[in-house]
Order: sequence, then structure tokens, then C-alpha cells
Amino acid sequence: MAEKERYSEEELQEFRDLINEKLKEARTDFEGLKATLSYKNDHGTEDTAPSFKMMEDGSETLSREEVSQLAARQEKFITHLENALTRISNKTYGICRATGKLIPKQRLKAVPHATLTIEAKEAMN
Repeated sequence: MAEKERYSEEELQEFRDLINEKLKEARTDFEGLKATLSYKNDHGTEDTAPSFKMMEDGSETLSREEVSQLAARQEKFITHLENALTRISNKTYGICRATGKLIPKQRLKAVPHATLTIEAKEAMN
């Protein structure tokens, strides 16, 4: 049987839904981080996104620098997810940019913005 070259429309829609859900969560978290940074004191976490509140349980409030780093990382993650949606539109989603092979579905479900197979990623390190 020939190896599949790309994902079907149904599979791409499944990935699109997954990515849109992750984007929604990521944007909520990003807005929460930005709101935390805009507070004058670093102790107001009432409006911080839920996924970041748990990091403060049992620990000191995150420093302004740490929150800033988290916000930058979150913004980068959002960009990667948006790029993945573009690849879905272009029908290039799920194709390894190094080998041209299809990235396994389980990898894309775990890391929906992946552009490399595990093997290609490891070969680059």
C-alpha cells in the first residue's frame, strides 16, 4: 500500500477544530498575562488566566519578569498555531518540512503546530 501523502479534508477539519480550541485557550491565557502585567502591583491575580493561577498556589507571586517571559512564550505559541491554520488552508499541514513525509497523527494531536517528524527534529539536534 502506498504511503499517504497528505491528510484528508475530514482529518484537516479535525486538526482545525483542535487548533482553534487551543488558540482560544492560548489567547485567554495571553490576555490574562497581559492584564497581570498592566497592574501596578504584582499581587493581583484575580483576573489571571486559570492555567497560570495554579502556578502560584504554594509559591510566591510570579515576578513581573517571569510573567513577561510567559506572555512572550504564549504569544509565540499563538503565532505557531495561526501558522498551522494557514498550512491547513494551503493543504500543506502535517507534512514534515525536512523530509516531506507525513507527520504521524498522534504527534500532531500532541503538538498541533509541529512542522517536523520526531526523527527529523532529533536529526537537527
